[in-house]
Amino acid sequence: MKLSVLEDGTSSELRVDRPTITIGRSVDNDLRLTSGLVSRHHCRIETDAEGVWVVDLGSANGTYVNGERISRKKIDEADRVQIGAVRIWIEPERKESDDHGGETQPIEPQADYGDVGLRTLSSDARVERENLRAFARISRELLRETELNALLRLIVDSAITLVGGERGFLLLAEKDATGESVALDTRTKAALGGVRVARSFDKSDIAVPQSRLSLGIANQVFTSARAVLSVDAGRDDRFDGMASVGDLRLRSVMCLPIRIDERVEGVLYVDNRLQQAAFTAADLELAELFANMSAMALLNSRRVNALRDQNQKLDTSRAQIERLNEQLGRKVRDRDSELAVVRAELGRERGRYDYTAIVGASEGMRKVFQSLDRIIESELPVLIAGESGTGKELIARAIHFNGPRATKPFVTENCAALPDTLLESELFGHARGAFTGAHKAKKGLVEQADGGTLFLDEIGDMSAEMQKKLLRVLQEGEFRPVGSDQRIQVNVRLLAASHRNLEAMVREGTFREDLYYRVNVLGVHLPPLRERREDIPLLAEALLTRAAREAGRPAPILPHEVVAALAAHDWPGNVRELENEMRRIVVLAQDAVRLDLLSPAVLAPNVPRPGQPGALGETQDIKSAVADLEKRSIEAALVAAGGNKSKAAAELGISRFALQRKIDKYKPRDENSGPDDGGDDDGDSGLDDPGAVVVNAPGSGIG
Repeated sequence: MKLSVLEDGTSSELRVDRPTITIGRSVDNDLRLTSGLVSRHHCRIETDAEGVWVVDLGSANGTYVNGERISRKKIDEADRVQIGAVRIWIEPERKESDDHGGETQPIEPQADYGDVGLRTLSSDARVERENLRAFARISRELLRETELNALLRLIVDSAITLVGGERGFLLLAEKDATGESVALDTRTKAALGGVRVARSFDKSDIAVPQSRLSLGIANQVFTSARAVLSVDAGRDDRFDGMASVGDLRLRSVMCLPIRIDERVEGVLYVDNRLQQAAFTAADLELAELFANMSAMALLNSRRVNALRDQNQKLDTSRAQIERLNEQLGRKVRDRDSELAVVRAELGRERGRYDYTAIVGASEGMRKVFQSLDRIIESELPVLIAGESGTGKELIARAIHFNGPRATKPFVTENCAALPDTLLESELFGHARGAFTGAHKAKKGLVEQADGGTLFLDEIGDMSAEMQKKLLRVLQEGEFRPVGSDQRIQVNVRLLAASHRNLEAMVREGTFREDLYYRVNVLGVHLPPLRERREDIPLLAEALLTRAAREAGRPAPILPHEVVAALAAHDWPGNVRELENEMRRIVVLAQDAVRLDLLSPAVLAPNVPRPGQPGALGETQDIKSAVADLEKRSIEAALVAAGGNKSKAAAELGISRFALQRKIDKYKPRDENSGPDDGGDDDGDSGLDDPGAVVVNAPGSGIG
């Protein structure tokens, strides 16, 4: 079977002796087409007893016979098969004889040449057509090859075949530091590198190629970017003075530049030492077209190889990322295990019960947790003492919900929030009609807490009359609602709290002594926030996260300098003041909290005095404000480190020597500071500016 193929104006023939022929763009087809409209496996041609069939293989653009799209169709010799822009005529081989006794000649395919028609070709036209066919075949081979060394050999072999040369050489330009060819206008003859490929007409390599060609001619073409054709190089005036031309006895020489992106990248050199005028001007024109096609093939090869290298790097990067992810996963698992151990250790350190609602890891809070461990199981009253805002109700809840009455009611009341008449009704209830507006009986908080816990906050603000009535409940376990003569028995554990000094109030006669001893059977003292500064970073993070969650916003980041300022403040309002500050920050801050977003009270000196910079209503320059902040940060770090200067310096992020210089400068109060710990000086941290801000907070580790 003979196939006549018309593709991109180039006609070619293919003889096949197999019953099935596959056609497509993939390299594994019997007939490979390069058109972008052709699918990888487009169609096939089958031959059986009935004739020749064309079968479409589910191609994207379809297979057409005489302009009609088909899926499977039997064809005759005159039928035209069209695949994309490619036309194919199929002619079966005929062996039967005609009426004259001779074999029937195959019918030429009737190609669609429009109104030009067929004509007898002259000898020159036939040569030109054969050259074009050879050029088209070579071009397809060049564009298919992407491996650089194989492509370079194919370029030289094809050039020798195309013009009928004896030998061929390919020289490429030297590369600069970036790997790019150096422009002609910035280089001399030395810009042309050595011979990359040297081949003979029999497609064998030429040994020691550097001495087998005229480098003078090659460099001349490279620098001028013009092709050179010589019918007898030995007598050519253009090559006078080139010793290599005479030594090599050169005759016919053709040398062409290879341009890529308007830049000469190399030289293609073909010669024939045995014959004069072996190359013609037509050969030079064809060779120039071939050189341009070779440049495109080289550029294509570079891009393909660059993509391969990039893909290889991506594969390597992916493998590295996978390894890093695996390592990170192992580290996360290890950290999780370590964290579980730390949590267990912290739980044992903080106590036997669940105190997760209480944030604190300082020594003062550790003592609180130890006290709670001892009193939780008891049924005795507890007095919780501490300044306002230290979290006394949290301690009361921890006592109740970890104790034996956890499943029973937990009832709270603030004694300072109500006047006596309302407080009595709230605590003990009232009967119907006991006073104006008492339309129905009401159960009091004491009765509601029966079996559970009653927490009375700010018990020191209770009046003397209410103190007497409360004492009766504690002594006899019974009370009488307002306006009722019925006594009610209750079993209540009393937890009381006050920010006042009840012992001093007893001495002053403003609090009943017998009630004091009733409520102060067991005692818990909560230290103020200024006495446990190492808890401030923990509390700030926890309160900021909670405030952001309640506001439905992401929690901003607390930088070191902000944490240092928070830790240096005395917080007279304790945790309640810090909580309000965090709520304020959530509203004002974006991604990170800036120092200037903190309240003026937080940035101001702790104990301002009239006439002192920073006092209420007065201002101070920024240098003094920063110096004051630095001084307070040093004081906080020394307190947290127990007077150990090396530890304090580490927490502040400066050297011990730098810390000592600042101590000598500011002379901060350091009541807990002991003797010199003997740490080695490790050099100045570079904070020589007296106004340099300390950016590390005091230690905030848990435990």
